[in-house]
Amino acid sequence: MTEFDLSTREGRWKHFGSVDPVEGTKPTVKEKMKDLQSTHKDFLFEIEEVGIKNLVYPVHVDRFQTAGNFSFSTSLNQDEKGINMSRILESVEKHYQNGIELNFDTLYHVLRSLQESMNQSAAGLDVSAKWFFDRFSPITQIKAVGHADVTYGIAIDKKDVTRKEITIEAAVTTLCPCSKEISEYSAHNQRGIVTVKAYLNKEAELTDDFKDVILDAMEANASSILYPILKRPDEKSVTERAYENPRFVEDLIRLIAADLVGFEWLDGFDIECRNEESIHQHDAFAKLKYRK
Repeated sequence: MTEFDLSTREGRWKHFGSVDPVEGTKPTVKEKMKDLQSTHKDFLFEIEEVGIKNLVYPVHVDRFQTAGNFSFSTSLNQDEKGINMSRILESVEKHYQNGIELNFDTLYHVLRSLQESMNQSAAGLDVSAKWFFDRFSPITQIKAVGHADVTYGIAIDKKDVTRKEITIEAAVTTLCPCSKEISEYSAHNQRGIVTVKAYLNKEAELTDDFKDVILDAMEANASSILYPILKRPDEKSVTERAYENPRFVEDLIRLIAADLVGFEWLDGFDIECRNEESIHQHDAFAKLKYRK
């Protein structure tokens, strides 16, 4: 048996089974390596979307830095075998400034860079991140950091935006109207998970607070908002507000829709509320879709 010098890292590696590299015959410099992706001939079909998913990358949502989970895609012409996926990351890096600013203007320019580097006419991306914001307790006005989940979606063809949407998911309190109606006292309540996917008018100007406006419609129509910090006066207020505003999942999505339908910068929306029921082993949910 071969003895290895166990006082060195290389010796220990070989002791555990590592072997020396083989003498290969294929090129080791990029310029001499065959580029299969760039092969040109008839590959039968054009592809609408090809790219990568689950790219975790630093982003800024308003004034907070967080992590974004991206998916990127471009079109692929019929006469091209594949895309050079490394160029996706190179396109993102061009716009890195201690993270990518999550707003539609920045994301549009990222896609334009991707179009150019890929030499494709269409490109799109979706990116999800945690959205942090200041939240004040209702009575004592103590500030803490609240959060919701946000997903930006945008696609372009040449210079034109073909898809522009934002999805927000937030938790609220819902108190059961039926329980309040039939019980001598009290009523069961639970955490409701509300999701709004908003289809934005591609020509409309968005105000800086458009996310806040959508979130307000989601939370204000619930039995109560959730808060990071509650003192006793706050807890009394939140509990009583929930009792005063009972909501079925059906009630909540209709009330949210009534707020959203009037916004001219929205072309439509999908709403879902899912209650994590506190007295059942199942969840309750309701969905609503609206298009102008």
